[in-house]
Amino acid sequence: MYGQILDAILVAALKQRNTNAEKADLRAGRIPEDCQNKRSKLSHKDRHARWTLKFTKTKRQDDGTVPVTDLAIPFFGYKSHIFTDRKYRLIRKWKTTDAAASDGARLREGLLDKTNTASGVWADTAYRSKANEDFMEKQGFVSKVHRKKPHLKPMPRHIQKSNAGKSVIRSCVEHVFADQKSQTRLFVRTVGITRATMRIGLANIVYNMRRFLFLERISASA
Repeated sequence: MYGQILDAILVAALKQRNTNAEKADLRAGRIPEDCQNKRSKLSHKDRHARWTLKFTKTKRQDDGTVPVTDLAIPFFGYKSHIFTDRKYRLIRKWKTTDAAASDGARLREGLLDKTNTASGVWADTAYRSKANEDFMEKQGFVSKVHRKKPHLKPMPRHIQKSNAGKSVIRSCVEHVFADQKSQTRLFVRTVGITRATMRIGLANIVYNMRRFLFLERISASA
């Protein structure tokens, strides 16, 4: 299957209106005091979704200049982590976490597949860490993860070229997320990570079914 590609996408959930005390309890994994004896109120509290910042590129100004800083947009919900094979672009494994969870740590939590016929693993810089590099080496995988820019230094030319070559392959996973957003309008309207996992999992299954039918049509026409 020519290797595997890892990436994650934020999935919005219904925003909560919590007091500061309730927010502190939820972050600590406790049931808010006001909800302990009110099951109906507790059932509407999403104790697993979290706030994070979603960074996006700023738009070009009217004079043609582009601001140096990116936009940081507050985001509430969950995160869908997937692994797709490089050849067929089918979702082989997936995992759901809160939106604030680190992307890189998920690599060591069962997302990689040893049954893939190739050992290459493509991912962006969020997955670049010594722990992940050591883990992939011990498991027999070959890291194709983007290298990070040196701190306070310009990125060397050879690293730029290497990252550009990896981006051609890694970008294939973006088509998966684009398809899910356009076809299933991925959004979590339920409460709790269990239901969110089910919602995201169903969206992944729907994508695989549509992708499989597409591959069947391509094969038949050939």
